[in-house]
Amino acid sequence: MTTSRPNKDTGRKTAVKTTKKHSTGKGLLIAVLVFAAFLIVSLVLIILLSKKINSMEGADSQIKLAAQGGFNCEYSEAQKLYPYGEGVVKVTNDRIAYLTLSGTEIYTVAVSYSNPQCVVFGDYVAVFDLNGYSYTLMNRDKALYTAHTTNQIKAISVSKKGYVAIITGSDESNGDVVLYDEAGKAQYQWSSYNSGFPVSCCFDSESTKLAVSTVNTNGAVVVPYVRVFSISRGSSSLEMADSAMYTVEGNVLFMSMCYSGDKLYCFTGNSMYEVADGKLVQINYDFSAIGYVNLVDNKLFVTYSDGVSQLSKLAVLNGSESVIYNSDIGTKISAVAVSGKLYAISVDRRIFVFDSTGSILNDFAVDEDVIRINFLAGNKLCVVSASGVHTIT
Repeated sequence: MTTSRPNKDTGRKTAVKTTKKHSTGKGLLIAVLVFAAFLIVSLVLIILLSKKINSMEGADSQIKLAAQGGFNCEYSEAQKLYPYGEGVVKVTNDRIAYLTLSGTEIYTVAVSYSNPQCVVFGDYVAVFDLNGYSYTLMNRDKALYTAHTTNQIKAISVSKKGYVAIITGSDESNGDVVLYDEAGKAQYQWSSYNSGFPVSCCFDSESTKLAVSTVNTNGAVVVPYVRVFSISRGSSSLEMADSAMYTVEGNVLFMSMCYSGDKLYCFTGNSMYEVADGKLVQINYDFSAIGYVNLVDNKLFVTYSDGVSQLSKLAVLNGSESVIYNSDIGTKISAVAVSGKLYAISVDRRIFVFDSTGSILNDFAVDEDVIRINFLAGNKLCVVSASGVHTIT
């Protein structure tokens, strides 16, 4: 009786030891597999991330803006300066002046604007009094004219031929769109009664079409419209006529539009549409929050983000709406500029210069906050920063 117990206990102890060894080996194997999987995933993420944010790597050159050509001024003064032509336009409530890059005045015009806004349209500069009653059109040589409106100005667009379309408020309709010729004479007025409130407008490259977006809020749901007018030169005046009208279902608002050749693109805050086969159709891209939209050599450059406090991105779409470039570029975009086949964007004290294919030609790191940028002759950039006006070659 005394010899059977030790044998039974010994067998039990041996079984326990075997189980512990088996458990330890299995746990070690699992740990190794988990570590290997984690390592593989990490390597893949690093490779993908390096490709994704290639444009966010170190700048090609570091530039001290104060050491560049131009002139210095206070920050409050710099906010009134808009790069244009071979200099800058200075806009105040009572005066508009075109200055050289050294600050010398080329010409000036007296105005009386409560809330002046300055917009550059190719060879032209339009300065208008937002919610006021007049605007001034300028080129590099002189101030062409100052025109007055009957109703308050809400938005403006200028064609390559110098035609001006003004969106105004109205007590009698939902709003008006007034067409001015190159001399500043009102030629045509369209009043919106059934299409809702005019929001934005744009000309095509030949100055033969004017697209107007409206939003109708009279019914139970918001209804967006895009109306297209044809423009022709009569014997003594410009003539404008209804050409087409488009709408889509859903509570959308077309905040901006642009023509690429004969193709019209319309943009909401988070989506993109085009007119195709006589219809306004949505293009299937995931743009959560659209920022700037520019046309560069018939390619669309669109900045967007995935939401509030997310990284800003730049997408480049070719004529067939295929994405040829899409990448994170930074956090805060301060300005963009277009010249022919070149596109410049200022973001987080970096200035990137792209060609029309989405390739980065230059990447500059600057030491000041940038307010506005624009191209000069010879592919130079005019930069208005917190300290003044500077040029970058």
